[in-house]
Amino acid sequence: MRSGSRLSERWFTLALWLVAVVFAWFLIGLGSLVVGDLPQVEHRYTLEQFLDTDQARASAEALKQIRREQDDNRRQVEQDRLALEAAQSASEGARETFANWLKTRDATQRVDQDPGLIARTQQLDALKAAERTIEERLAARAQAGLDQSEREATRLRMDDELRAAAQKQLDAAERGQELRVFAYRLALTLPLLALAGWLLLKRRHTRNWPFVWGFALAAAFAFFVELVPYLPSYGGYVQYGVGVIVTLVAGRAAINALHAYRARQAVVEARPDAERRTEIATDQALARLAKKVCPGCERPLALDDASTNYCPHCGLGIFAQCPSCTHRKSTFERFCRACGTPSPDLATQVP
Repeated sequence: MRSGSRLSERWFTLALWLVAVVFAWFLIGLGSLVVGDLPQVEHRYTLEQFLDTDQARASAEALKQIRREQDDNRRQVEQDRLALEAAQSASEGARETFANWLKTRDATQRVDQDPGLIARTQQLDALKAAERTIEERLAARAQAGLDQSEREATRLRMDDELRAAAQKQLDAAERGQELRVFAYRLALTLPLLALAGWLLLKRRHTRNWPFVWGFALAAAFAFFVELVPYLPSYGGYVQYGVGVIVTLVAGRAAINALHAYRARQAVVEARPDAERRTEIATDQALARLAKKVCPGCERPLALDDASTNYCPHCGLGIFAQCPSCTHRKSTFERFCRACGTPSPDLATQVP
């Protein structure tokens, strides 16, 4: 803010900057909604879209059939285990009865009981055979369970391979979609940034400068904050590559601007002293003098030295005597501080 501005002008300037910030805030909010909703122009991909429908359906049906067979086998195994326990219990009871019967026969030594011995032995053999039959059935069912598990593992492996192939296609489609959405965002934000740059170059000194700065702030935010995070990475190559390009372009522009500034300053410093002073605004000149630099070339000045009347770098006249009261005054002051006499050579200068 210029040191020579009126107090009311300073408050008006602050109010206008507030207008610029509020305008930028609303534009940023609107831009955020638009940029955030841009992905909705693309339909959302799912893994099922890239699966072979027939193969996926056949695989799912095969898995269902295998798991139904496994459930049936487990139920039958449970039933056979219960039957085995019952057979083992019956066989154990028959053996105990047979053992008691043998003790009684040995005690009485009755030969007429030999047919009973044969019958009881045959009964025990039948029970043992039934027990072995159930055990063989359980072994067969265990083998069937192993076969079913192997079939299930094979089918799951095939299903995983099918889904892995579909996932690759899905990833490729999503990457393409991200690039398209990024292109939409770039097509929206880049022209806004270019327009903001043009407005800053051509319209920032007009009476509507708060809207120019507000629009520029919003465009810069949309480009550098809302667009850059969506920049494709590709392992960081794109981001670093863009950073290198931007740095080169910005650095080259800064170098050219510096050389152009030096060339302009050399041309300005070669012009007459009075003409140079009339082209420097009073407020700007006084602000630079307050910083102890030359209002023309902006190089340091030894203002503490009362004999410093000209810039030793560019020869610009800094101090002179008032023609009315001979008081030493700045050549950029429109009126003498001591007597109020106007400076004739600053009559046409912009305040």
